[in-house]
Amino acid sequence: MTTDVFSALANPVRRQLLDALREGPRAAGELAGLFSLSRPAVSEHLQVLRGAGLVREEPRGRHRYYHLQAQPLAEIGQWLHPYEHFWRGRLRSLRDTLDEEFS
Repeated sequence: MTTDVFSALANPVRRQLLDALREGPRAAGELAGLFSLSRPAVSEHLQVLRGAGLVREEPRGRHRYYHLQAQPLAEIGQWLHPYEHFWRGRLRSLRDTLDEEFS
């Protein structure tokens, strides 16, 4: 199964899983313990992330460890980079408005 990276990132649980994996590899059971979801539900989210190439699964005995694979995120960052000036301009406008409002 191949999943679009943007589709994978659209779900907040999957983003939280990626955040948890920034600290290093974690067992599936440990990741499931971070949520008030069933283990099968968390496992489905991990499979979506695998399909998008955002995590790698490593079997170790009876456990499965998940590793963050940040390359697809770096590719999105490179794609978004040319659009940053739009956001910077809007944030400057917001800052100017707030400065005028609260000065």
